[in-house]
Amino acid sequence: MLRFLGLLPLLLFAAVLPAQGAPLPVNEEGYELVRRLATRYGYQGFTTPAADLELRPNSRGDLVRLVKTWDVLYGEDMSRVDRYRVQRFYDDNNEWLSLPPLTDTDDADRAPFWIGEDFSVASEASDAYRRAKRPLLGTFYETPAFLYQHNREDFYLRVNPILDLKYGKLQDDEQDYVLNKRGVRLRAGVDDRFFLHLEILENQYGAPNFLRQFYRQNRALPGAGLIKDNFTLDFAGIRRGYDFLNGAGYLSADLSRHVGFRLGYGQHFIGSGERSLLLSDFSNNYPFLEINWRIWKFHYRNLFAQLTSGPAFDNRGQPLPTKYLAAHHLSINVGQRLSLGLFEAVVLNRNNGFELAYLNPVILYRTVEGSVGSPDNVLIGLTADYQLPFRTQLYGQFVLDEFVFSELFIEKRGWWANKWAYQIGLRHVDAFGVDQLDLVAERNLARPYVYSHKGLSSYTHLTMPLAHPLGANFRENLVGVDYRPLPRLQLNGRLYLIEQGEGDGDLVVGENLNQSSNLRSSTYGNEIGQGIQYTNTILHLRAGYELRPNLWLEAEYFSRSKDSDAPGRDLETTLLNAGVRWNVAPRREVF
Repeated sequence: MLRFLGLLPLLLFAAVLPAQGAPLPVNEEGYELVRRLATRYGYQGFTTPAADLELRPNSRGDLVRLVKTWDVLYGEDMSRVDRYRVQRFYDDNNEWLSLPPLTDTDDADRAPFWIGEDFSVASEASDAYRRAKRPLLGTFYETPAFLYQHNREDFYLRVNPILDLKYGKLQDDEQDYVLNKRGVRLRAGVDDRFFLHLEILENQYGAPNFLRQFYRQNRALPGAGLIKDNFTLDFAGIRRGYDFLNGAGYLSADLSRHVGFRLGYGQHFIGSGERSLLLSDFSNNYPFLEINWRIWKFHYRNLFAQLTSGPAFDNRGQPLPTKYLAAHHLSINVGQRLSLGLFEAVVLNRNNGFELAYLNPVILYRTVEGSVGSPDNVLIGLTADYQLPFRTQLYGQFVLDEFVFSELFIEKRGWWANKWAYQIGLRHVDAFGVDQLDLVAERNLARPYVYSHKGLSSYTHLTMPLAHPLGANFRENLVGVDYRPLPRLQLNGRLYLIEQGEGDGDLVVGENLNQSSNLRSSTYGNEIGQGIQYTNTILHLRAGYELRPNLWLEAEYFSRSKDSDAPGRDLETTLLNAGVRWNVAPRREVF
């Protein structure tokens, strides 16, 4: 009861605030197209929206307006592959096609309700709105991307099945690789201002050895909640595979031009990189309240979430132990090339529910933490994105957990609480003048004990990091290539070079966020990579061909080589698999 009372103000607050339309889930492939076009063409010739594209999930309507704007300004110069990708993006978001492109005098952040009415019906008049010549049984697949859809003046509905089937061979392993994911996804809009998104997924998983090891250590898997580890499949040699049900859902509402909320169960991602040091989609979904304030050059987002302190398990009808996250991020556009952001988050653990002092949407959490006795875990972060000439984007993040100026800059004794992390990266599209050849290079680094805490308020959910999958005490360099030589053919690859230090038993060196920082092995002399050092080289290659809209035939090659100073910790993984993916984005489990 006390926990409910702690969350009640959040729900009441949500009831009177708006949001900017239906969201595009954080890992959807539409973001890749939007990022490519933004890097390729920039924001010249129209009012730059305040909406930060790197605060995912974004509004589908906002993204459609941006893509339509680039289409109007540069469509004649787009390649055949880009034209195909743009049309496929329109197909996947066809209820928003009546929204106008942006102009140099436009209010770029108006919610759709303040632009026009009955926009899903009006979208049918758009030249980009494609219809099937012969719908299946006269009802299904009236448009290319949806099994079933319906438009009327006060309501729209989109429904699709989800399927992700993969089978592969693991070298020198007692079992094969199997992924069997099935589900359904729907979204709807009511009265042009209330929006719903719902998906439910059933999964059976025969995982590679490094994920099985991760499960044994954490009783958790990325992207999963409660797991049954009794899945068997004789022909694949699987004796203890994983079986889990997962879902996501959002309720959004547009009641104002520029201020809004979203109540949901899902995930977020902050940043332009392959990884995020602030908030990522590595762990599992969580219940949240999200508030967006977008006007002029500013996008301010509040996030309040309920997290789980330990692994998910059958607690005989009792609730799992919880903790809470309060976070906010302020983005500002400085001209048409530079975007800066300030992030702050606090994780708190209370027996009697949420700390009401953190509900203030505009206060610095560090000041609140001091007023309530400083028991909580506060993080501060900075983000930056700059659009360089020659189709290039430079981006970065910096996270500060704790530090003492004299220890960091004068004494330099490796004090344990000088906890910080940074990311720097570069994206380049159409490299060497080759259309669709897009490159990324990124470096991530985190000192020991970043994100950890003396109590249960570590920056984790279900024992998994909320930010970078490696936790802390690591260096990582990665390079990536995305190439689309044909409209339907997609090739991509990633190479990761990782260095990290691990603990062992009583040796606590700061990489495991679930260990209390009070158990640290040393107060001074802490350096990145301390403990049992290892290097990890990971190569991930994927090729996919789109047979029909959102139906992909894919093959993957994955190689992981962990070389530890402790020989018993070496681990080799080689995987080759193929499968079919339908209406769902792929997950990249690489760490």
